[in-house]
Amino acid sequence: MLAWLTAHEPTVRLSAFFGVFLVMALLELVAARRPLTVPKGRRWLANLGLVVANTVVLRVLFPTAAVGAAAWAASQGWGVLPLLGLPHGLTVLLAVLLLDFAIYLQHVMFHAVPVLWRLHAVHHADHDLDVTSGLRFHPVEILLSMGIKLGLVTLLGAPVEAVLIFEVVLNAAAMFNHANVALPATVDRVLRWVLVTPDMHRVHHSVIPSETNSNFGFNAPWWDRLCGTYRAQPAAGHLGMTLGLDHLPEPRVQGLGWMLALPFRRGTTGAYDLGHRDT
Repeated sequence: MLAWLTAHEPTVRLSAFFGVFLVMALLELVAARRPLTVPKGRRWLANLGLVVANTVVLRVLFPTAAVGAAAWAASQGWGVLPLLGLPHGLTVLLAVLLLDFAIYLQHVMFHAVPVLWRLHAVHHADHDLDVTSGLRFHPVEILLSMGIKLGLVTLLGAPVEAVLIFEVVLNAAAMFNHANVALPATVDRVLRWVLVTPDMHRVHHSVIPSETNSNFGFNAPWWDRLCGTYRAQPAAGHLGMTLGLDHLPEPRVQGLGWMLALPFRRGTTGAYDLGHRDT
C-alpha cells in the first residue's frame, strides 16, 4: 500500500484537484456570493499561470515532495510519532491534525514577519475571491512552505497515508474556502464548526488590517477559536466589504509578471502586520 501511494501520489493529487476545482467553478456560476470586480478570464489566466509556475518549480526542486519525505523517514525509522506506540489509525489522525496546526502557525508567521509578508501579499492582492485565489501564491512562498513541511514530516515521522490525506485535503479546502459560493446561512453556521467555510475565510481577505489578521485556518476552524484569531463576520458585511490590499489598488496590472515581481517592489508591505490586528 505504501509503495502504491508513493508511486501514484501525483495521480491521486491531480484527480482530487481537478474534481474539486470543477465542482467549485460550476457552483460559482450558479450560486455566486459576490459580483466580480475584475473579469474572470483575466484573473484566471494570471492565477492559473502562477499555479503552473509553482508546479514546475516544485517538481524540479522537490520531485517526491512531502509524501516522498514521509516514505524516506519511515524507511529510516525517523520521527516522534512512531515512538508513541499508538495504533496506526490514531497515528494517521494525529499526524494530520499536527500538520494542519503547523500550517495555521505558518500562516500566522507569514503575516507577522515583514519579509515573509512581502511574499504572502501576492495572495492577498487579489481584488476578488474565487476558486483560483486558493492557488495564488508566490513561488518563493511555495518553496519555503514545502521546506517547512518536509522538515515537519520528517520530525514527526508522519505516515505516508497521513501526508497524502493532508496534502489532498489542504488543496481541496483552499479551493473550497476561497470559492465565490453562497452557502445557506444555516449550513455555513453549522459547517464552520468543523471546516473553514467561504464566508469564514473571506473575512481574512478584507482590506481592513484587523480583519486580514484573523481567520488564518485553511482546513480546521478550531485553531483560530483556540488561539483567539477568530472573527465571525466582516464589519461591512460580505457584500459590502472590500477585498484585497488597500495600498495595492491595481487590478489592471495583476498579471503573472506583476505577481512575480510584487515582493520586490517598494510599498508592498502596507499596514498589514500583526501589530495592526486591532486597528
